[in-house]
Amino acid sequence: MALSGLVLASASPRRRELLAQIGIIPERIVAPDVDETPQRHELPRDYVRRIARSKAAAVTGAVVLAADTAVAAGRRILPKTETETEARACLAILSGRRHRVFTAVVVAEGSGVIRERLVDSVVTFARLTQADIDLYVAGGEWRGKAGGYAIQGQAARFIRFLSGSYSGVVGLPLFETSQLLSSL
Repeated sequence: MALSGLVLASASPRRRELLAQIGIIPERIVAPDVDETPQRHELPRDYVRRIARSKAAAVTGAVVLAADTAVAAGRRILPKTETETEARACLAILSGRRHRVFTAVVVAEGSGVIRERLVDSVVTFARLTQADIDLYVAGGEWRGKAGGYAIQGQAARFIRFLSGSYSGVVGLPLFETSQLLSSL
């Protein structure tokens, strides 16, 4: 189903796939140019809200859908890993530990009305061996992923526990997104 005038403000192919899973096809997809650097002392919840709002504000359209996801170990926002060193460091931090994945979703109407939701999921990793980390990093799936892992891929074997939104951990909580879009 194409929502009239819907613009997806995201470069993420996973967000497109997730929307398609619930039958939503955006009219346009625009990758917003937003600085995603966390501010000093910024908490993960505040960070994802700010980035999702910034993405929505950077794109014009009748209805703009934007989202941002962050993996947090305590108050620390783990990076979207770009190097093997970053990926290894993130996996070592997450090994045997519980962490949170925050995803903020924003729907902005051209009229200025903005609706948003914040989804907080708890994920627990099994204790990882050096061999586990080496094998995962060698696969390259970690590139550009918040916290250095993709729950929908090979990292699924590391997940001991999940409470919250699986699709939110992937990058777009479908229930909340569907509710926001149906309220238009």
